[in-house]
Amino acid sequence: MRKLLTLILVFGLVTFSSNTILAQNGQDSTQQTATDDSTQATVDNAATTQPAATADEGDAAPEAATGFQVLKEKFIQGGWGFMLPILICFIVGLALAIERIITLNIASVNTEKLLTRIDDNIKTNDIDSALEVCRSTQGPTASVLYEGLKNTKHGPDAVEKAIVSYGSIQMGLMEKGLVWISLIIGLAPMLGFFGTVVGMVQAFDNIERVGDISPTIVAGGIKVALLTTVFGLIVAMIMQVLYNYIVSKIDSITNKMEEASVSLVDMLVANNSFRK
Repeated sequence: MRKLLTLILVFGLVTFSSNTILAQNGQDSTQQTATDDSTQATVDNAATTQPAATADEGDAAPEAATGFQVLKEKFIQGGWGFMLPILICFIVGLALAIERIITLNIASVNTEKLLTRIDDNIKTNDIDSALEVCRSTQGPTASVLYEGLKNTKHGPDAVEKAIVSYGSIQMGLMEKGLVWISLIIGLAPMLGFFGTVVGMVQAFDNIERVGDISPTIVAGGIKVALLTTVFGLIVAMIMQVLYNYIVSKIDSITNKMEEASVSLVDMLVANNSFRK
């Protein structure tokens, strides 16, 4: 189910991003066409409309662009060739991070309540009921305790060994996908820097072709080149925050799992519940 939700999220983000950017491109083209068609009429009527335009200049101030609109505009200026891989990295990384966050939040359980229920069954020497409590509880902590309780008949050493072994497996499951998020954190700025270098090379090619260091040529080329780096760094910063949150969540679950494992062994020893 979580994988299905992740795929739906990726598809939705890709569709939304594509539609938004294509709509912005169409809007820019329409506005450019309308501007070209009305240029001549504006010039012809400039003499008669100058006083009115001056009087209404304060009332007809252009509407301030929102942050999202500015972001779309800069994304389009950067060019699809280098912006699209960065966008794909962001969508994939965001989907992986959301899937991990959902999974880890589901895996988080009230450890104290779980241990209390297990202790009540251990005190009555009802190991089977304690196993059922662990089986019916989600999360790696309950799974590790279940493996420990299954080995009570082999003594405390076998319980500790089972807990350690299965705890390593659960750690691997919790860290699933983190390597790809880490890759995206490093890859997004690299793609941005690569686009910047290529853009700078193109800017110098334009200077060489024109034969003159015009501020317009240099500034325009460098601006477009640097946009890829900006977007790459933005993606990396967002993914770094999500990555750190996921790692802290895993550390919290791991600490609770270790504490619960130690408490389980103490409960079994205190109640002499190791089955022969």
